[in-house]
Amino acid sequence: MPSAPNTRTLDIAGPAGALEAVIDLPGEQTPRAAALVCHPHPQHGGTLHNKVAHTLARSFVRSGFVALRFNFRGTEASEGTWDEGRGEVDDVLAAARFLEAEYPDVPLWLAGFSFGAAMAIKASQRRAVAGLVSVAPAVSRFSADPTPQPACPWLIVQGDEDELVPIEETVAWVNTLEPGPELAVLSGAEHFFHGRLVDLRGLVADFVARHQPDGSG
Repeated sequence: MPSAPNTRTLDIAGPAGALEAVIDLPGEQTPRAAALVCHPHPQHGGTLHNKVAHTLARSFVRSGFVALRFNFRGTEASEGTWDEGRGEVDDVLAAARFLEAEYPDVPLWLAGFSFGAAMAIKASQRRAVAGLVSVAPAVSRFSADPTPQPACPWLIVQGDEDELVPIEETVAWVNTLEPGPELAVLSGAEHFFHGRLVDLRGLVADFVARHQPDGSG
């Protein structure tokens, strides 16, 4: 069994002020990669404590990553105000720069849930990353034109009973992408993956294992 993560809180310098953050380290081992996890829509109750965002972070940590979650501008203790998905991409990029500066010798991955997934996709179009995990991405509301596509391994996970992001919409969008991401559909899962978080964690862990940062996957 993996050792328990070491967790600490911190503030990150963001473009609209300090961003509240939590960082999880993989026990006593040296991280072999870093993952930045973005939470769902802050105007609808999304924070870094969201269960799906937390599950993503723990999945990465169990895979030997250091995982950073942060609150977007204007959310809980983060400074600034909501910017309708524009400045929030800059928040992602600022958090990515922080994580890269703290761990300059390991690959950097981006991940997110719902709104956070869309922000991670947008950010990955503006800077190179080693991997991308998008859970129930709100593509019709907040994602950018998918060109250029992220030049990295990319996983999309969604439930086929998602009541907020229709699976048909996601499939249609993925079908426009070439070569496109890997799409994993969880049968019977809805938007917040109630009762399916262990399955979600397993899908992410499997994807990471097949795309090992050290090239062993």
